[in-house]
Amino acid sequence: MTRHDQPEGHPLEPDHFPGPDTRSGPDDRPATATPDDTAPQRTTVRLALPEDLDLVALFGPAEVNLGALEQLAPDVDVHVRGHDMALTGPEDAVSALVGTIGELKRLVASGAIIDPDTVARVGAIDPEAASASDVLGASILSTRGRTVRPKTFGQHEYVRAIRSHTITFGLGPAGTGKTYLAMAMAVNALQRREVSRIVLTRPAVEAGERLGFLPGTLNEKIDPYVRPLYDALHDMIEPERIPRLIESGTIEVAPLAYMRGRTLNDAFVILDEAQNTTAEQMKMFLTRLGFGSKMVVTGDTSQVDLPTGTASGLRIVQGILEGVDDIAFCTLTSKDVVRHSLVSAIVDAYDLWSATEQPGTAGRPRHVGAGRRPASGRPGSTGARA
Repeated sequence: MTRHDQPEGHPLEPDHFPGPDTRSGPDDRPATATPDDTAPQRTTVRLALPEDLDLVALFGPAEVNLGALEQLAPDVDVHVRGHDMALTGPEDAVSALVGTIGELKRLVASGAIIDPDTVARVGAIDPEAASASDVLGASILSTRGRTVRPKTFGQHEYVRAIRSHTITFGLGPAGTGKTYLAMAMAVNALQRREVSRIVLTRPAVEAGERLGFLPGTLNEKIDPYVRPLYDALHDMIEPERIPRLIESGTIEVAPLAYMRGRTLNDAFVILDEAQNTTAEQMKMFLTRLGFGSKMVVTGDTSQVDLPTGTASGLRIVQGILEGVDDIAFCTLTSKDVVRHSLVSAIVDAYDLWSATEQPGTAGRPRHVGAGRRPASGRPGSTGARA
């Protein structure tokens, strides 16, 4: 329960908050409850927030962030009056909530915008692993009035790996920011003149549908496959600059097949949707690495669209390269999803479904009608996307 109803002139003292029932009974002796040895010890902690702290920034409009704090610790009563707070509840829960409030204060001081999602993410970060304010306050890129920064501990570790390794693999489900954060790191490296160009590539594999013949020029045929990369670019670079950067070769967006036979020097190279590469394509791509370059490979091995019987290069490569110096593998999970909260629940539900499937079918959703031949006589695609 959250209260702002303390009457004016009353100090915020512990006796203004719920405590043991000491009302007199019929025999005028204090009525006391029978102690319960199994009940957790309750405590009250008072916090004096700095006078210069923006309470609206901390608690949010209409105090929505206070509600999020209460959801983190439903056993703790939160009372607020002005810049004074009192937290009453089990010792461990109160201590954890005090730590969360401290991290939120530091985020407000750094200029970060606090909302209920931020409160939930701060509460989800293990304080022994990292400081939440360090994780969520680290800026990667500021552009067009927006700041791109990690929003989970997993994303923070992913960004650290990209900074410190020449080749980084980002593995995880949809919505975990694998490609978006890699793109932000690439634009940041270009702005800092750490590289002279950005190369963005994807395998041109249909996502479970037969698109048939696409009319138009070669670039127009390729566009549907690389469009998500353009979308991320538009979030980070002024739209009017992108055509000039592409025309000058500073940014290149191309299908994976265009990488064969090349050496990519002084470049930040991103391979997206790498689960749709074959083992041969993955080897081909990785051996394009030139001097002064970085590579980031992203993908979700639960969404492979390759023909049945074709092994994903992303599934194979970890067993081949794990342990090689200057190569990092980062696995993001549903806890790192920053889309609608339902996306995280969907990812967990599909993971559970995959784990309970019969051997040989786990992780490979069945399509109704899979294996039938369409009117053209060509085998239908059995690839599926969750």
